[in-house]
Amino acid sequence: MIARTPGGGSNLPLPVSEVLSSVVGVKTTIPETRRSAQTLGTEREGHGIVVDEDGLILTIGYLIMEADTVTITDIDGNELPARIVGYDYESGFGLVRTEEPIRLKPMRFGDSDSLTLRAEAYVAGLGGEKAALKVKVAGRREFAGYWEYLLDSAIFTVPAYPLWGGSALISLQGELLGVGSLLVQEALGPGSPAFPGNMYVPINRLKPIFDELVAHGRLSTPPRPWLGIYTVEHMGQLVVGGISEGGPADKAGLQRGDILHALNGEVLDDVADFYRKLWAIGPAGSVVKLKMERDSDTFDVTVRTGDRGGYHKYVDD
Repeated sequence: MIARTPGGGSNLPLPVSEVLSSVVGVKTTIPETRRSAQTLGTEREGHGIVVDEDGLILTIGYLIMEADTVTITDIDGNELPARIVGYDYESGFGLVRTEEPIRLKPMRFGDSDSLTLRAEAYVAGLGGEKAALKVKVAGRREFAGYWEYLLDSAIFTVPAYPLWGGSALISLQGELLGVGSLLVQEALGPGSPAFPGNMYVPINRLKPIFDELVAHGRLSTPPRPWLGIYTVEHMGQLVVGGISEGGPADKAGLQRGDILHALNGEVLDDVADFYRKLWAIGPAGSVVKLKMERDSDTFDVTVRTGDRGGYHKYVDD
């Protein structure tokens, strides 16, 4: 069934049209003294999706990381203050709730595993029909982010949606399938021609942790070990592209440009392999031995890993 405009022209499938008002704007401010302000800025803006009857809004976590104010804007332009409810570093999802209930119909969770190559869906931000774009799935594959982040089955869509952060990936049945995370230049996958698109975090990644995240703000499972290294692949090598100031790797003396060869004696194949081997050593606080190279000299360094959630506070804490 197709929705109809007053003039009689067709636009979107009716189930999609009916849920567009569930997509809201998310605006945050972050104190300059917060660590993430250095890389993500002190003012951030994107989208979120209303997911319950009492103003609970799902968004992408980097929009709300360390924010001291959160403002939600609905489709009519009304602004409502909100507070942070939860943040999960492993999936990248964030939750906020308006201080007063927001009278918008929540969007139901769909089954993101149902999205296969070339499947059609819609991407939407705040703004109703004019902010919606029909897309196709360009890939379902692993995604390793340089900031110690890994998704087993990320959703890649084309064409690119320009305001991707926190946008909703919506099925033809009007259900939420994913939340917008990134603009990527190779949406079609490695070895394919460069073609810009977006990466969406699958909603099925949220389902097992949703209730706990709403109730407690974070998961009760021990946090993963974190090094504070921005790792990139260059000419078949893992290169330190950046260091989180004051993080475990920084305290251990690692530097930008260092080359990473092995972890606890195990040679590393790629970024994803590095993360899996790192996370397998135990919880945050575990000690890891890295074999590094700097200026053609190899050396070993022992690093006590940290908890990323405890790192993102005021710099002077």
